[in-house]
Amino acid sequence: MAKWVGRIGFALLFIVVAVFITLATWEPFWARGAEVDPPDEVYTAEIIRSEFGVPHIYGKRDRDVAYGVAIAHSEDDFSTLQDVIAMARGRYGAIAGQEGAAVDYVYHLLDARGTAERRYPELPADTRALFEAYAAGLNDYAEQNPDEIKLGNLFPVAGMDVAAGFALRQPFFFGLNGVIEPLVAGDDLRPEFGPDIPGFPRGSTDQQAEESADKVAYSPFGPDGAHNGSNAFAVTPAKSGGPTTLISNSHQPWRGGVAWYELVVESEEGWHYAGANFPGSPFPFLGHNEDLGWTNTVNTPDMVDVYRLELDETGTRYRFAGAWRDLESRTVTLPVRLGPIVLPIQREVFRSIHGPVIKNENGAFAFRYGGIDNLGQLDAYYRLNKAKDLAEWESILARMDIPSTNFIYADREGNIAYVYNAALPDRRPGPNWRGILAGDDPELLWDGPVDYEELPRLVNPASGWLYNANNAPFTAAGPGSDLSPGDFAPELGVELKQTNRSRRAWKLLSEADVLDRANLERIKYDTGYAREDYVARLWDDLEELDLSGDPALARARALLMQWDFTADNVGRADALALLIIREFMSSSYQNKPWPDVRAELEEAVAHLTTHFGRIDPPMGEVLRLRQGEVDLPLDGGSDTLRASTLWNVEEDGRLSVKHGDSFIQWVEWEPGKRVRSRSIQPYGAATTRPLSPHYADQSTLFVQHRLKPVHFWREDVLQNAKSRKTVTNRR
Repeated sequence: MAKWVGRIGFALLFIVVAVFITLATWEPFWARGAEVDPPDEVYTAEIIRSEFGVPHIYGKRDRDVAYGVAIAHSEDDFSTLQDVIAMARGRYGAIAGQEGAAVDYVYHLLDARGTAERRYPELPADTRALFEAYAAGLNDYAEQNPDEIKLGNLFPVAGMDVAAGFALRQPFFFGLNGVIEPLVAGDDLRPEFGPDIPGFPRGSTDQQAEESADKVAYSPFGPDGAHNGSNAFAVTPAKSGGPTTLISNSHQPWRGGVAWYELVVESEEGWHYAGANFPGSPFPFLGHNEDLGWTNTVNTPDMVDVYRLELDETGTRYRFAGAWRDLESRTVTLPVRLGPIVLPIQREVFRSIHGPVIKNENGAFAFRYGGIDNLGQLDAYYRLNKAKDLAEWESILARMDIPSTNFIYADREGNIAYVYNAALPDRRPGPNWRGILAGDDPELLWDGPVDYEELPRLVNPASGWLYNANNAPFTAAGPGSDLSPGDFAPELGVELKQTNRSRRAWKLLSEADVLDRANLERIKYDTGYAREDYVARLWDDLEELDLSGDPALARARALLMQWDFTADNVGRADALALLIIREFMSSSYQNKPWPDVRAELEEAVAHLTTHFGRIDPPMGEVLRLRQGEVDLPLDGGSDTLRASTLWNVEEDGRLSVKHGDSFIQWVEWEPGKRVRSRSIQPYGAATTRPLSPHYADQSTLFVQHRLKPVHFWREDVLQNAKSRKTVTNRR
């Protein structure tokens, strides 16, 4: 009997081990895709790094430069590039577990790969050549550095794989996750920022947030994606008293797939541009060339329409135009890492004529969004990099291939411009586009965006300045120059929201007689709050709290009532105000329910007394820039022009900022002179390489409000070169 028990035990152990080995190893073999042929041509690029490690990449052809971009970025942050490529292949869950699997589900839901397969071959040959060369650079780095690879069979990749990453990520800039997350959960949709449709007034959304566990973010940007923002400023020579000025002040995460990477590119085919990109892109998304420049800020128009589908009793067909249609369905496998093993989780994804479909306990809902099934942005950004003047630049935007984000523009001729860029759905008047639509009505199925001429747009306003801080386009240029909301149809869904940064920028810019460098620096690094909108409501609610039975909270409120509304590291209430404002800013940014004021005050007081023994420590002791051994005090807050938007709470109670002012670039065209620019990053060029001298070498300058020179011209690059090498795929 004992022998049989032993044999059974051994058999069970063998089965357990076999299952464990299978779960630990199946995913790379299952995920093996089509073979990627080695490139037929040779790419050669020169990478010169400056004193701060910023790569300056040169090549005879644009595609040579793109190859060099991939090599340089891999040298600095191959870890994040792998995450982005895994997302672009539906395999991120094998790296990041449940959060990654949620992104993989969205990858399949949006049919990102299908969009790439349909649209990538339609792109111009030189654009595809750029992406193929970039993919070749990633493959070569992976082959030469196998010890850094964290997921088997992730490489080699092709240009189409890189393109699929664009198809996945772009819709989330205008907030698609704000639709997907509640639909998956079966929750109510959040109201859009666009105006009401005539005849369909929306009710009050003034409810209070309920305590709940953190939800999975169905977004490649992670749970903080909804806080992505930016400031942008452009000033004419007449108003500056000297140069045409463009200030790019992006607010992005400081690490991860949408963290900025600074670079300068130059080819003998006329591509010469200084700016920054995101991991997974062969070209910069913002910056400047010799003649012109632009920057972007996130906008949130109503770009998504949701349709309620009527399903038959089988749940496999939906009614459309009076007839039943088959609901497209396919089963996908999501790899979900759990410790050393990867579980294969199967999910079904659906699609109707409208677009992706999500089923929940309330029914089946399809959604359609601006820019759906369009990859033209891959070509548009490339052409924008090489544009020579305002007319050419606008002609590229007018294609409506870049689905969203505001553009603020300036050039050497003294022109400035603002375009509320968005592939707004071409909706007919009448239906309630702010509500859930009937899925069986073909009249509600729009096709393509409105014409470019219908977008809010300003060129060379009389004020001499333009700005955007993630606000409505109707405050952009000051009194007498701003656009009127009444000139734009409500069906467009142009947002009406304001931010504190917008209120402060509009006020400070309007008050300035001259916007020279000193005044612009004062405005850009402003840490003030206007007691308006959500800030005013918060302080009014604080005043109305009955704290008679809680002297500790009463003392904290008294301190807040004396605050000067600046997060500048000077006032005694700065740290307390910093902690309490953030959730109310988040509520305003995302149209979420209003947080409980007393609960937020209690939490802030408890945090400060627990970790600092007082409610009024200097804010600089609380708010920190931390990277490796670097630990520096920061200023600014959530939704100030000097932005310290989000943070991680460390074990010592300090707030380690992870999102806010990120890549800053200050560009000037002096009359009759060549362009010059300065820039800064919170950390350095190599944010995931702790042993690199450029892991955090810009941090001290960043906290001191200082910028470093951008070496745009080759002779300047060579004078400041700290390393220089040639990279090639020639074997």
